[in-house]
Amino acid sequence: MKIRVQKFGGTSVATPELRARVVHHIRKALAEDYQVVVVVSAMGRKGEPYATDTLLGLSEAYSQSLGSREKDLLMSCGEIISATTLSSILSHHEIKNTVLTGGQAGIITNNQHANAQIITINPKRVQTELEHGRVVIVTGFQGQTTDGEVTTLGRGGSDTSATALGVALNADCVDIFTDVEGIMTADPRIVEDAAPLATVTYTEMCNLAFQGAKVIHPRAVEIAMQTNVPIRVRSTLSDDLGTLVTNLGETDRLAGEVKDLPIIGITQMPNVTQIKIPVRQGHFDSQLLVFKAMAEHGISVDFINVNPSEIAYTVNDHAAEQAKQILLDLNLEPELLPNCAKVSTVGAGIAGVPGVMAKITEALTEEDIQILQSADSHTTIWVLVKGEDMIKAVRALHQKFDLHQLSYHI
Repeated sequence: MKIRVQKFGGTSVATPELRARVVHHIRKALAEDYQVVVVVSAMGRKGEPYATDTLLGLSEAYSQSLGSREKDLLMSCGEIISATTLSSILSHHEIKNTVLTGGQAGIITNNQHANAQIITINPKRVQTELEHGRVVIVTGFQGQTTDGEVTTLGRGGSDTSATALGVALNADCVDIFTDVEGIMTADPRIVEDAAPLATVTYTEMCNLAFQGAKVIHPRAVEIAMQTNVPIRVRSTLSDDLGTLVTNLGETDRLAGEVKDLPIIGITQMPNVTQIKIPVRQGHFDSQLLVFKAMAEHGISVDFINVNPSEIAYTVNDHAAEQAKQILLDLNLEPELLPNCAKVSTVGAGIAGVPGVMAKITEALTEEDIQILQSADSHTTIWVLVKGEDMIKAVRALHQKFDLHQLSYHI
């Protein structure tokens, strides 16, 4: 039989009404002769009783005393509650099922608590349960070390659990159910006429996710991309198939009638600080000093531009003051511009297409938006703007590339 992995996020299992929709999607997959593996997140979001952040709040007053191993045990509870609750509902509907923790499902990780990396997956027990005609409910976001310690996978961990299991089980597809209709050409909270995309490539999805789109974690996409397991990003409240993430769309799409529309989405990342450091003539070691110092203090740097006279890069706003002091201690003269935003124009067809940067510049100039810094790759062009211009920039670029008219199909 064919295997389908279905992942339901925290908002999808938060209420009885939504959990009924989860059952509906499971029933539908079973009716289509799929063996079904369901990966669940903890119920709801912060403030709701069983959400992961709420559980962490139980020890907040003593968080400095709670070890990382014990914190992982606490954080793993939300998914167990969610999985067993769903199990009881499926049993009520006479759907045979079993619950497995991440470790029991064969997800083996390293011992880096709170942000563990998957080393391997042994899906034998999952396969055995499927062969016995059961829906297998797996707790997302967690795994187990080789010596039996519970670990959690960090941000986007349930997405990662689902796609990793999909790869290990050679699933036909991994469905990521969430509270949106799929991948949009822009954040619909910013752009009212943002359009849903029928298909995007793995590379495009990774870039959208890395640059601010939070529908699916890029690590999950990278895992699926290794063996070309398709992902569908779908709404729990709808039977619509949502957005297909696959390699199939890129060749067909770029060879077709939309080859002159290389852009598929605009995304944004607020709350960054630009740091510029003038380099004195002949002091080329300044580049090494700067980035080595940032690394030694655990400060993540982005949007890097280096030339003989200047070093420019960005950090998160919350790390800006620490970065400034480090640079001053090195006898450098940093100039900081806080509250900036990185706006990204993404599309697999950017490479080799003339005029894309010209249109970006034109769109922003027409709105009197200053480009503070820019960079590009074969799939993405980034511009740094003042934070106050972010929303206006996203809307201007979306309109300039006519993305409201965009809908790609295989």
